[in-house]
Amino acid sequence: MRPFCYLLVAAFLLPLAVVSAADFPPVSELPINPELPDPLVMLDGSKVTTKEQWEQKRRPELKALFQHYMYGYLPAATGVKATLTASNNDLFDGKASWKSVTLHYGPDGTPPIELLLVVPRTQKGVPPVFVGINFCGNHTVLADPLVPLTTSWYRGSCPGCEGDVATEKGRGGQVDVWNAEMIIDRGFALATFYYGDVDPDKNTNDFTDGVQPHFFKDGQTEPGKHDWGAVAAWAYGVHRVIDFLDADQSVDTKRLALVGHSRLGKATLFAGALDERIKVVIPHQAGCGGTAPNRFNVGESVERINTSFPHWFNDTFPEFNQQVERLPFDQHCLVTLCAPRAVLFSNAEEDQWADPNGQFNMLKAADPVYRFLGVDGLRPDAKPEMGKLIDSRLGYYIRPGKHSMTTEDWKVFLNFADRHLK
Repeated sequence: MRPFCYLLVAAFLLPLAVVSAADFPPVSELPINPELPDPLVMLDGSKVTTKEQWEQKRRPELKALFQHYMYGYLPAATGVKATLTASNNDLFDGKASWKSVTLHYGPDGTPPIELLLVVPRTQKGVPPVFVGINFCGNHTVLADPLVPLTTSWYRGSCPGCEGDVATEKGRGGQVDVWNAEMIIDRGFALATFYYGDVDPDKNTNDFTDGVQPHFFKDGQTEPGKHDWGAVAAWAYGVHRVIDFLDADQSVDTKRLALVGHSRLGKATLFAGALDERIKVVIPHQAGCGGTAPNRFNVGESVERINTSFPHWFNDTFPEFNQQVERLPFDQHCLVTLCAPRAVLFSNAEEDQWADPNGQFNMLKAADPVYRFLGVDGLRPDAKPEMGKLIDSRLGYYIRPGKHSMTTEDWKVFLNFADRHLK
C-alpha cells in the first residue's frame, strides 16, 4: 500500500522535573547508605508528610535523580507525524485488523518508528490496549506477508537474520512470544514496535546511530555525562507511540498497559514511571537496572551491567560500580513513581540472574508509598508462591522455567490487566 495522509499529532508533554545538573552533588559527595533509601525522605533529609509534598517535591526530585545519575535526561516531547504504510482488515479469520504506521518525531532526520497496531473487530466499543517493545521486528509478531520487514539495524539472534539484516525467513518467528490472537480474543488491542528503530543495541556507547545525536544541542558532538542512554531512548519511543495512539483513537488509551521483556522491561518500568498515561506497568524479568535492587549483589550487578552494556545507561551510572551504596535511590523508588497505578513484576524460577527474590523485596519496599497515598499496594499476606499470580496493585508472579516471554506469561499479563483496567 502506498503511504498517504500525514497526520499531525499533538505531543503529550511529560511532567518531568525541571532540575539542573548543578542541583545534585557529584557521586563522590553522596552519602554512603548500605540500606534501601526511604522513598519518602528527600535528598536533603527532610521527611515527606503530606500527599502535596509527594506530588510537588519528592516525585519530581526522584524523577530527576533517576535521570541524572542513571538513565539520563529525556528531551522534551515532540510532535508526531504518522503515515499509514500497510494494513489488513481480515486477520485471524476476520476477528481483527492491523495497520502499520510510520511515526516521524523529533528534529529532521530522526529515525522513524514503525508501529504495528492490531485491533479486535468483533466487540463493541473502543478496546483497551497493550503497548509492547519487541526485539525482532513487527514482521515476526504476525505471519501476515503484508507486514513490512524492518529495515533498521537487526538483532543477530532473531529469526531470519542474515548479518544485521531482517529477511522473510523470520516472518512470524515470534508469534508465540507476542500471542496477538490471544490478546485479541481477550478483548485487547496490541501496539508494538521494534526497539532497533529507536536505538540500535550494539553494545557500544558512542550513540551515533540512534535517536540521541538528533537531539544534541548546538555545537554538541558527543553525549554528556547525564545524557540519555539506550534504555531511556526506548522509553522515549514508548511515549511517542502513546502520543500517536491518543490521537488515533482506535484504542482506549485511558486503559493502557505496557509490557517489555528483559532490557526492554527496564525501559518499560522507566517509561511507566515518567508517564501517567500508562495505567498498568509490566516489566517482565527486567533484573538489574530495572526491577532488581542495585545494592545487593544477587545475579547481575551494577558493575557487570555497565561493563557488558555501556550504552544502556548514562555515563554517570558507572561511577557507582564500586560504590552502589552511594546511590540516592534504589529500584523500589522507581516503582513508587508509578503509584497509585498497577505494577506487575513477573519472573521465572531458573532466571536467578534477574534476582526474582530481590524483585519481590523491591515491591515490598515500594508498598509504604502506595499506602501513604491512600491505596493498596502489595497484598499483606503475599508470598512469591510458584505459579500463582499475586494480583494486588503491586503484583508478583514467578513460574518454572527460564528467561523468556511465553504464552503462559501472556495469560498472566492479561489476567492482571483485566483486574486493573476493566
